[in-house]
Amino acid sequence: MESTDYMKIAVALIVLLPLLGFIVTLLVGKRMGKRAHLIPVAMVTGSAVLSVYAFEWVFRHQEEPFNWDAFSWIVAGRFEVMWGFQVDTLTGIMLLVVGVIGMLVHYYSIGYMHGDGGYYRFFAYLNLFMFAMFVLILADSYLLLFLGWEGVGLCSYLLIGFWFRKKSASQAG
Repeated sequence: MESTDYMKIAVALIVLLPLLGFIVTLLVGKRMGKRAHLIPVAMVTGSAVLSVYAFEWVFRHQEEPFNWDAFSWIVAGRFEVMWGFQVDTLTGIMLLVVGVIGMLVHYYSIGYMHGDGGYYRFFAYLNLFMFAMFVLILADSYLLLFLGWEGVGLCSYLLIGFWFRKKSASQAG
């Protein structure tokens, strides 16, 4: 396999692992109880490790940014929008920052959220936030960038208003 093939796998997993963590945690997290953090933390740790790989790859190949059109997203006649990713030096730095800091936030949240009734829901939202951030960072089109930005906004609303039974938190959301 060529290095670009490894990069395709890495970029796909950077984005998909937090999404998978969100879905699984939402479905089975409540039954996991105090261990509901295991899946989302593992998924975001995997994304962080792959973000380090992508950072290292892009700085070895500075002259050629990585571009990948993963699949056709919107097709209407001759109009076509691809779901694509681009990794250049700025993207590599942002992947490193978001991946590592996001992972540390997940680890910190294990203790911070300990004993909360919505423990699993909080970690599901954190993984969805990471998915949206990675889409935002890796987007190679304005439409995909907009989708990532709106996802970050939605997740910010969900996380700010997490304690919706508390009046001040719901008003802040």
